[in-house]
Amino acid sequence: MTDADALRRGFAHEFRPDLSPSEMLELGVFGGAYFDGVEISEYPKEWFTHAALSSKGKDPNLNYFGIDASQSRAEWIRKGWISKHDPLGWFEWYCRYYVGRRLPVEDERQIKRWKNMVRHVAQVKYACRAGDATCHTKQRQALLHWAYDSRKL
Repeated sequence: MTDADALRRGFAHEFRPDLSPSEMLELGVFGGAYFDGVEISEYPKEWFTHAALSSKGKDPNLNYFGIDASQSRAEWIRKGWISKHDPLGWFEWYCRYYVGRRLPVEDERQIKRWKNMVRHVAQVKYACRAGDATCHTKQRQALLHWAYDSRKL
């Protein structure tokens, strides 16, 4: 997503994700099971046209890097990462933010969490040769889950 796209959408100035929710779903994130059993009609249908989705629960093979890079929802809850606004977590927040929902306090919290992922960008850049998609694949997949395009690192 370009800065101009984000500004037109009313994104916070410091929030510049590389990928849209649609692009993330198409690349393969969360083992294709993030919305498993949850109504998705609030989102544009075209987001799911080419999405890598599982009909049988989480399948890490559907992830872009073919590995599991997620903690369980139970762990997300235990760590206090889930809010009442978005019981599925950060990606649900991002999808809703992307389509225009604004909750200032929650937006600030989630954008701060997104910004904290930059340490993983730095680790991949430090440890891997540019373009080596076989290096730090778990971190790269995790970055995709946070709308950082780790394929470009």
